[in-house]
Amino acid sequence: MNRTFEPLFLALLAAVPAASLGCVTPGSKPASAASAQLKECGPDGVIEDFEDGNNQINVVGDRGGYWYTYVDKEGSTVEPAPGDQGGTFAPVEGGHESKYAAQFKGKLAGKSIVYAAMGLNFEDPKGAYDASQYAGITFWAKRSPTSTPRLTVKMPDGNTDPDGQICSACFNDYGYTINVGPEWSRFVLPFHDLKQEPDWGAPRKPHIDASKLFAIHWEAKAPGADFDFMVDDIQFICQGK
Repeated sequence: MNRTFEPLFLALLAAVPAASLGCVTPGSKPASAASAQLKECGPDGVIEDFEDGNNQINVVGDRGGYWYTYVDKEGSTVEPAPGDQGGTFAPVEGGHESKYAAQFKGKLAGKSIVYAAMGLNFEDPKGAYDASQYAGITFWAKRSPTSTPRLTVKMPDGNTDPDGQICSACFNDYGYTINVGPEWSRFVLPFHDLKQEPDWGAPRKPHIDASKLFAIHWEAKAPGADFDFMVDDIQFICQGK
């Protein structure tokens, strides 16, 4: 269960302003012609830009969930502390060309299976959000110079989250493991390229169910590593025409 997986498709677009609209160019070697046609979805596609300074995502339609952190029980640490440990999630100053961003940091224990993460739920109370009109997500991220670069981005859906009431071996969510640098860079993650980790989880479906998305998680998993990541300007992406 501690095996990592590499992204099939990753775009670093450090030169593209976060507020720009139109086509999202997914790098010089996109995974497919369909990926090359992805574009931003306008104001309704903005999941969170943090500029309201609170811990709720942008309220659009049924969306309006909250940010949180979680950590294993093997001795790893995470800041902000999880809610069940008395912590309160709040944006921090120093966003991508903006005032605020999300940050989580800490130290992973030296065991074989460890994790610490921050995440958002799409709905409050937690529920399955229908994102089938979208093609994926994009966000900006960076790390501190002393942090591990490896960051796993996961999206629990109706087949992997226990609240979907389907999985018998839950939590093998669809996602990517990416390498984050010390400067702000943009990542584009199409739904059709998200994968489960191999060899575990039930059920195992070929693709994420975008009509039943519960959350987005950014998870550090490297045993014994220090981690310190910032994320900003999270948006859905759409298919181009």
